[in-house]
Amino acid sequence: MNHRAFTLGLVCLATLASLAPAGAAAQGLRASGAPASTGGTGLSSSRALPAVTVPDARGTTDRSGIRQADYIVAVVNTAPITNNEVQARIARIEQQLATQGGERPPRDVVAREVLERVINEKIQVQMANESGIKVDDIAVSQAEQSVARQNNVSLEEMHRRLAIDGISKDRFRDELRNQLLVQRLRERDVEARVRVSDLEVDQYLQEQKSASDPSKVELNLGHILVLVPENASPEVVEQRRLRAQQAADKVRAGDDFGQVAREFSDAAEGATGGLLGLRPSDRYPDLFVRSTQQTPVGGIVGPVRSPAGFHVLKVVEKTNAAAPTVAVQSHARHILLRANPQLTETAAAARLADYRRRILAGQADFATLARENSQDGSSKQGGDLGWASPGRYVPEFEEALNALKPGEISEPIVTRFGVHLIQLLERREAKLTQREQRDMVRDVVREKKLDEAYTTWAQEARARAYVEYRDPPQ
Repeated sequence: MNHRAFTLGLVCLATLASLAPAGAAAQGLRASGAPASTGGTGLSSSRALPAVTVPDARGTTDRSGIRQADYIVAVVNTAPITNNEVQARIARIEQQLATQGGERPPRDVVAREVLERVINEKIQVQMANESGIKVDDIAVSQAEQSVARQNNVSLEEMHRRLAIDGISKDRFRDELRNQLLVQRLRERDVEARVRVSDLEVDQYLQEQKSASDPSKVELNLGHILVLVPENASPEVVEQRRLRAQQAADKVRAGDDFGQVAREFSDAAEGATGGLLGLRPSDRYPDLFVRSTQQTPVGGIVGPVRSPAGFHVLKVVEKTNAAAPTVAVQSHARHILLRANPQLTETAAAARLADYRRRILAGQADFATLARENSQDGSSKQGGDLGWASPGRYVPEFEEALNALKPGEISEPIVTRFGVHLIQLLERREAKLTQREQRDMVRDVVREKKLDEAYTTWAQEARARAYVEYRDPPQ
């Protein structure tokens, strides 16, 4: 999961983006952003909750028993921020920094960073509340369970560790609710407006192609080797060169490379057609990479000489590593119920849980229920979403989908679009089409644009708010 500047803290559990250890990010829910071209499924273009690290089993709270008198350090519009609120955050950050090791920033620097983070959180939570955004208990429970899973602990164990750290279950859930409020506000105000053009995708691919890092390029080469014995005489070397040249002439004249490799090559892969397989170019000999650097797909190079002998190379594939060529795809279907004033997320989840019970009992058919009830563009197809590559769906949906085996049906899942019942039909490893590769690159570009858009949005929200600083945190 990318560790973003907009990450919000969860009481003492926050990972402060500029200060926390890099490994902490891996504990959170994976962020994702899919392009608008995903179609009418209503499942793309969202991000997950911030990274949350649960305290370890030993507990981390200072047990000295000394606690300063509380006081107000800042006021955000009409909401106070207290010294103890900030100190709780600072304590957790310092514990994370101690685990990280190395030089630690001065405490007053950490205190300023934490105070500014809390101020921004307050502003955004207030904006979400004022705009009427609500989060049902079921969404909070789902997020709570996700945090426990990502930290590889049970829900009960997570609550136990939080309690040792002085964080009650109710307090943790309140902070999760605030996180979800801000996430939904961000989705509405920022993410829905970010688009990626084909030109931006082309520019990104061009930048990657021009990068000097060889691992950015993947190659699949056809290879014919004509061995030259060690200490061979000039006459033998010339005979070997002529044989390699004959092989090169044949493939340049249009003969099948695999057949020529089987006839001429002394390399082990010659017997199977000479293909070396798609791999990062830095896993090929430098001679092969240099020789084929300017050669288009389908082009022939050689003979080129190495200590082993003479090589004839064919560029079978050349692709940028930023655009994956193979992915594990999922074929799923779903039933979507959208929350509204007459149907809360909790009520929608109860209805979908009943659908799931009926399907598993053989009393109802998934596709029929989807056609009759799903509030999604896929309903006419029985909820069928077709084949999708990783990153196509919002994180909550994708996390639930990834946990399923073919044929299994998820529990009701809450996303920004409503509540879903998901069934995984099949999985496959597939070679991506050029369009699918571009869609995955589009995701990468969109994530970068979302970071920039969110930073601007947060700065504008901060500028509109009334913030009064009182005594500094101590």
